[in-house]
Amino acid sequence: MSVQEFFDELPTRVDPAKTAGMNNSYVFDIEGAGQWTVSVVDGAISVSEGAGDADCTISTSAETMQKLVQGEANATTAYMTGKLKIAGDMGAALKLQKLF
Repeated sequence: MSVQEFFDELPTRVDPAKTAGMNNSYVFDIEGAGQWTVSVVDGAISVSEGAGDADCTISTSAETMQKLVQGEANATTAYMTGKLKIAGDMGAALKLQKLF
């Protein structure tokens, strides 16, 4: 699955029960693939291309992102090794586990 396909399918792949009560927004800046803004409003997920206002920004390479979404890499390990960078609200970033 490509990074583009992941973001295209994200709103239908996530269980709304897992994200109920969650109200956060994220910018994913994926080097070599593009930028996407993901908004979660009480469990409802919307995705738009481009960077907008967000609680936090996640930056990584397309290769690392693909490994993360395919379960071949761990987000914590990627962060600790500098392959994944987070700017902004770390609390919001920790809630991302509910989306993957």
